[in-house]
Amino acid sequence: MQIIALCLVVIVGVEHLGIMLLEMFGRPTQQARAFDLNLEFIEQAETQVMLKNQGIYNGMLGLALLISFLTFNGRYLLTVQLLFLAIIVIVALYGGCTATRKIWLIQMLPALLAAIAVSLLI
Repeated sequence: MQIIALCLVVIVGVEHLGIMLLEMFGRPTQQARAFDLNLEFIEQAETQVMLKNQGIYNGMLGLALLISFLTFNGRYLLTVQLLFLAIIVIVALYGGCTATRKIWLIQMLPALLAAIAVSLLI
């Protein structure tokens, strides 16, 4: 179970770094398709600023999950990872309700599975 939990946490961390790259550096056509938004809306300067801001949050969550392996161990590691995974689940739950339900599958489900696996180790 420990290896499964580790793999799931790494997947969620890397996934959030990928989301950061899409939000901060992706082409508007990629962003519009990924977020089910109108291309004209995505191309607006204000929307690009919002996406980049959102991207940095996703990136920091992913980075925090990955760095947790280097900075914590034992129960502290599991508790910190569970905290970050819970944050991702809550944010994705809200995002799925307000933006697109795709977020539930792409962001919430992997984080929820990882949180369950980590909590079984505590």
